Amino acid sequence: MNAVRVMLEYFHPWPNSAGFYLARERGWYQELGLDVELVVHDPYRGDTLEHLLNGAADFGVFPSNRLLVRRGLGQPLQGIAAINHGGLESIQTLTDTGIRRPRDLQGKRLALNPTPRGLAMVRHLVSTDGGDPDAVILVDSGVRELRPDQLADGIADASFGGYWAWEALMPSTIASERRVVLPVDSIGAPAYHSYLLGAHEQTLSAKPEVVRDFLAATARGFLAVAQDPDSALQAYESVTPYFPAELLSASLHAIAPSWLHNGQWGEQREPLVAGYAQWLHQHRVLDNPEIWRGATSNAFLPESVQ
Repeated sequence: MNAVRVMLEYFHPWPNSAGFYLARERGWYQELGLDVELVVHDPYRGDTLEHLLNGAADFGVFPSNRLLVRRGLGQPLQGIAAINHGGLESIQTLTDTGIRRPRDLQGKRLALNPTPRGLAMVRHLVSTDGGDPDAVILVDSGVRELRPDQLADGIADASFGGYWAWEALMPSTIASERRVVLPVDSIGAPAYHSYLLGAHEQTLSAKPEVVRDFLAATARGFLAVAQDPDSALQAYESVTPYFPAELLSASLHAIAPSWLHNGQWGEQREPLVAGYAQWLHQHRVLDNPEIWRGATSNAFLPESVQ
């Protein structure tokens, strides 16, 4: 058996990783001789890409923008499959604020993690909607996503970054009719892959068959969950027992469509990778708008999606 460590993208498992968990639960990795361990990163030691770079993981899930930034630094990391075919972030607020679209953020307090990419996205959304991004009052909330209850307490008028398929679905003391969720894809965001699956180039060159087998079983897992989202609930019962089944089910049903393009899983699409690199360059996140070339490869995917 080949031992394989896969690092997920968040502080804890959540339904965007369902394909990995179902493939493991049903023995599809084992059938191909893979002993898969699913882990989350230790923020003290860096993000998933940093763990891939130093050999602490064989495969990992990460935001596509972070891969492009690291490629710009010359780091030998590469995307080998797309997890999501759109943006997962949202602007969340309450009906009380009067915020219904990005330009309504002018003069309002917006809580977010002020990363270069996050700031660029907010400015883009507001300006694209005809507003003045300089008129938005930014509140640094770090990596914490503010809950509707905290917005109601007056910490900020709105938040940016929480996922429409996760945080926005969490139970709250705030009535659902008072909550407003604006997914970035519906309010002017550029097209991009929110998350990619990738590895160190050394892994890809040294173990190509392991990479292909891993992707074959992983594709099988994501396709199965996409067809029947609740099929992954049992797998999550053992790894996230602190989240209610109702939340997990709602998230699975919401997130599953984002995994597929034309019914296929895994293809990293040039318009989403190249176009996003151009956008990141325009907003001074990337120095080289052509750095996307060679940053991803679909060569290891099952033949049906190459």
